[in-house]
Amino acid sequence: MNLYEELAERLKAGIRQGLYAPGQKVPSVRRFSTQQQASASTVVAAYRLLEAQGWLEARPQSGYFVCTPDALPPQATQTCGDAAPCQVSVSGLVVRLYQATQREGLISLGAAVPHPDLLPTRDLREATSRAMRRSPDAGCRYSFPPGEKSLRLQIARRGAEAGCAFDPEEIQVTCGTQESIHLALRATTCPGDVVAIESPAFFGTLQAIESMGLQALEVPCDGDGISLEALAMALERWPVKAVLAVANFSNPSGSLMPDARKRQLVKLLAERDIPLIEDDIYGDLAHERVRPHAVKAYDTTGNVLYCGSFSKTLAPGCRVGWLVPGRWGQEVSQLKYVSSMATATLPQLALAEYLASGRYERHLVRLRRTVESNLLRAQTLIARSFPHDTRVSRPQGGFLLWVQMPPDCDAMALYQAAINEGISISPGPLFSPQEKFRNCFRLSVALPWDGRVDNALARLGGLVGSNKVHSPG
Repeated sequence: MNLYEELAERLKAGIRQGLYAPGQKVPSVRRFSTQQQASASTVVAAYRLLEAQGWLEARPQSGYFVCTPDALPPQATQTCGDAAPCQVSVSGLVVRLYQATQREGLISLGAAVPHPDLLPTRDLREATSRAMRRSPDAGCRYSFPPGEKSLRLQIARRGAEAGCAFDPEEIQVTCGTQESIHLALRATTCPGDVVAIESPAFFGTLQAIESMGLQALEVPCDGDGISLEALAMALERWPVKAVLAVANFSNPSGSLMPDARKRQLVKLLAERDIPLIEDDIYGDLAHERVRPHAVKAYDTTGNVLYCGSFSKTLAPGCRVGWLVPGRWGQEVSQLKYVSSMATATLPQLALAEYLASGRYERHLVRLRRTVESNLLRAQTLIARSFPHDTRVSRPQGGFLLWVQMPPDCDAMALYQAAINEGISISPGPLFSPQEKFRNCFRLSVALPWDGRVDNALARLGGLVGSNKVHSPG
């Protein structure tokens, strides 16, 4: 990290801690350079970086000020109201919409996959070469459950960052988080059972529920994650057999559950003997650098099945994830044999080599800084380019934004109009089994930021403000 970036991080930390309030002037360039023992040009570079990221605004003849809340759109609201279990039928819509995004040259703001330019491709290539030298037969043998021990050891060590003490022997390596969720659902439910989910929920979760003939029960969320009050009421009313939640930077809302609520969630479900399937795929992407604890960290009875992956932070193409199944270890092991029998050996060994090198944490620092900057840029551009009553999430981690348009806007119409403009988004109905959120959409900003992205967001704002995406009547 360059010195000006370090200075920017220090001032950003002060803003987060409340040392400088919105609208308040920050120290002058001369004063801050004296305080930090840095040159004036370095401080100017730091201030300009924070201005580009949306943290500061420059006022002529006055200096730099902390951006006021009006500089960003209002916070997106979440769902409310009662719901009943329902069948899920989203797979056709998901496949149809995402097939249309495969064309060359599309500006991809829809898929929640980090761009290769943000990932350590060279380091991964070197790690793969080392793995091949150590195990020349890696591509010629199966890696039967529970998976390569060297990788399970590294995953267990990473678990400490999430507040978890994992035994490598209890970790089941999978073909990504999607398989982990499938295995966890199959171990804890039967066809026709009711599964409580966050609302809005990741459409991959909905597809898993659909494929197993389960029913989904939507539970409203707020900025702190799934509502425990609404969940408790749902558990009293409906025969819920499992709960599936993303406590750390949920997809798509970006919500982060406080530790106190995580403890309460564990207690609520343990008292009722209802398993929790936790998807913690975004946990490593906390903007504050301190990784939040997993819900699993507060589980003392094995009631939480913990799912993770490197797909959002390191190597989506490797399709390597893991599942810590709690008291369902035997069932999950058997199901893994039936499901895919084995996870590819070479990617496991390559990831183990890379993690053992110690470079992952340094990579995370860069990735977190990039996606946080991109999120702030996107929020600022939305405030400038979209109708004034547009709302947007304020995630503290991850790289997703949940955008709530005016009530008369149709996200499906926006999706089609955007595709015609060479831009992809993820429309809100994908994230509900009942196709709610028709005036919402998800943006992913895990990509190199340039003028094309600025222009794409401005064009999206123009579409939202036009008659092309407004519902009739």
